[in-house]
Parts: sequence; structure tokens; C-alpha cells
Amino acid sequence: MGLQLRQTFEAAILTQLHPRSQIDIYVQVLQADGGTYAACVNAATLAVLDAGIPMRDFVCACSAGFVDGTALADLSHVEEAAGGPQLALALLPASGQIALLEMDARLHEDHLERVLEAAARAARDVHTLLDRVVRQHVREASVLLGD
Repeated sequence: MGLQLRQTFEAAILTQLHPRSQIDIYVQVLQADGGTYAACVNAATLAVLDAGIPMRDFVCACSAGFVDGTALADLSHVEEAAGGPQLALALLPASGQIALLEMDARLHEDHLERVLEAAARAARDVHTLLDRVVRQHVREASVLLGD
């Protein structure tokens, strides 16, 4: 997962603004009930933003899968264990650019678009929520600082 996170954030962090710097992202999973990669990406996005590191866009991630003929987003541990094909999607929502897309099993191309759209829709919903929370945090911080 470390390599996946590195690839994901290299696509989003504006590293050219800090050419002689090293940015380390550490994630510790305390409890996992599915969607571990997506949870790590979303938490790391908030941490990077809070640290003031410039990014092209938020990085929002979601897992998706195909279970019993249905495309599902944000898979739980039980849904992941069902054995159907799964994918992890990290998205830069403003541009629609995919930072990372990984599948763990074969999936017929007729179903791929539905599963990918379910993951993208959920990632955009995550972006809406994260954006609202970050803006609220900035408003509260500016009030406390008297700006």
C-alpha cells in the first residue's frame, strides 16, 4: 500500500514548489472494515492539506466491486470477502484525472464501466464532504486567529 500511496500523491502534490524537500506520509490503520486504501488516501489528503503542502487538487478515493451482479461502492469487509472483482480508484475531482486505478481480479468489460462509475461517483461525494469540512475548519481557524 505504501507504493500505491506514493504514486497517488506524486500525481497531486506540487513537488516542484519545494525541490529540495522531502515529504513523508505515514498512515497507521487502527481498524479495518474494508476500503482500507481509500480511507488511507482520504485521511492523508486531509493531513497534507492541514500541513499546508500545495496540491493540484484534493485526492479522493473509493473502493468498488461487482457483487451478485451489482456494482457497489465503498465495499465493507464482508463484501470484499465475497470474492468478486474489486477496484480502488483515487481521483482528482476538479479535473476528473485518475491518480490511481487498480483492480484485483478480472472483470468483464460490460461491467467495468458501471463499477468505475460507482467508484467515481462515491469519490466525488467524498470530495464534497471533505471540501465542506476543510472550508468549515478554515472559517473556524480564521475566527480564532481574528482574521
